Amino acid sequence: MSKPHIVALGGTSRPESTTGRALARCLAIAEEAGARTTLLTGEAINFPPYELCAPVPDGNIARFVETLRSADAVIVGSPGYHGTLSGLVKNALDHVELLRGDDRVYFDRMPVGMVATAGGWQAAVSTMAALRTVIHALRGWPTPLGVAINTGADGDPLADADPQLRLMVEQVLWFLDR
Repeated sequence: MSKPHIVALGGTSRPESTTGRALARCLAIAEEAGARTTLLTGEAINFPPYELCAPVPDGNIARFVETLRSADAVIVGSPGYHGTLSGLVKNALDHVELLRGDDRVYFDRMPVGMVATAGGWQAAVSTMAALRTVIHALRGWPTPLGVAINTGADGDPLADADPQLRLMVEQVLWFLDR
């Protein structure tokens, strides 16, 4: 595969959130390895609540769906809100339902890396577990390593997590080579 397309989605309504920055770092690592990348965070995933019987999407939702259709792999990141993924990220993932009629349904046969950030290990790890559950439901193939980042830790938690982020991205790319 030449120049795989890696899409990262998640974060908060603030594009410069810790989760958004972690996703951007993942994409920078993927670009170093020769991938082309797209970051969907902030307003790019701030949609009205998903409705199963809603009319055909337009605007940001249509761009989101088309970007996912062109993806070879996905990295999903969420802050931990009350022990689970944020409503913003869950709603964006609910919109993946719009891929149900595609030849590749949802994230079928697609490697998916995951990043969870929270102000403590308990929330970061439980958010990671929730992300894995949703990705499995969307038929994605989670990487063995998901990266939980404790934003309440001393020092620079994002810099400290860089080796794990790099390994997770390497696992995404390895899956694509198979």
